[in-house]
Amino acid sequence: MVITCAANVSADGQGWKGELGIYDDKHTAGLTRLAQGIKQYGSLAVVQIFHGGARSPESLIGTQPWSASAHIMPHAKVPVEVRAATVEDIDRVLNDFVAAAVRAEQAGFDGVELHGAHGYLLHQFLSTVTNKRTDEWGGSFENRNRLLRTVLLRIKAVVKKDFMVGVRLSPEDKYSFEGIDFDESVALAKLLAHDGADYIHLSPWEAAKKPEKYASGDKALITYFREAVPQTPIVVAGKIWTRADAEQAIALGADIVAVGMAAIAHANWPELVKENAEPSQPPFTEAHLLQQGLSPTFVDYMKRWKGFVADDVG
Repeated sequence: MVITCAANVSADGQGWKGELGIYDDKHTAGLTRLAQGIKQYGSLAVVQIFHGGARSPESLIGTQPWSASAHIMPHAKVPVEVRAATVEDIDRVLNDFVAAAVRAEQAGFDGVELHGAHGYLLHQFLSTVTNKRTDEWGGSFENRNRLLRTVLLRIKAVVKKDFMVGVRLSPEDKYSFEGIDFDESVALAKLLAHDGADYIHLSPWEAAKKPEKYASGDKALITYFREAVPQTPIVVAGKIWTRADAEQAIALGADIVAVGMAAIAHANWPELVKENAEPSQPPFTEAHLLQQGLSPTFVDYMKRWKGFVADDVG
């Protein structure tokens, strides 16, 4: 299964320059080529859909970014003033998520993944730090998860039964993405499974780790979710480089492992681990990455990830 990079469902939800768009019918032709390009090799094609919310720069979207509640978002250069969502904003983004999913289905994708992780809009509504609302969209756990669950239910109601709708979650706080309680995340996974999520994609940044809340316990983070949703497939990502890493994650309760950096560095990663080869790990030369099919622009982007691209490139 190939899951694309995040694609913005609204024009005001773009998170970075050059992002994959899915908010307008003008994107359908390109999305169709992308889906066909993935599926011609026998893979399932899933497009990840999101709205950047507070993480959508005004310089890109041409208007003030918005989120669940008004707040000042920390930024390396200048802190960003974020406005609170109006009810009209919420109604609009709900419709945009549904329209994006329908667009993905029409383009030939096998499913969509709702990006409810990494501090983007759906995550911002889940977080007690960025969601201070007092209406039906904030406050209690039930109200904070209402946006994500409503998006899931509305999409499931209009797409074909065999069109997958997965959900990606940050199961606990990480970096500046705060306000997520681990026990609430496990409870949320149960609700999403009940609502018809076809899989839960966990992004703990380290697949085999223990939850920070129960770091002294003997149970891995994945295992809590496995026990909570025994019938729903669980995908997990984070520091999976080798076959042993993948097998460990599966032994702890995952059904599927997701590889990001390892797959960027090794286009034939599945073949390598199938043959028990040891994929090399960072840093990688520019020449190696170009050979794997990365464009020069993509290589330059990966230089932002400390230690991924070798300094003495050739």
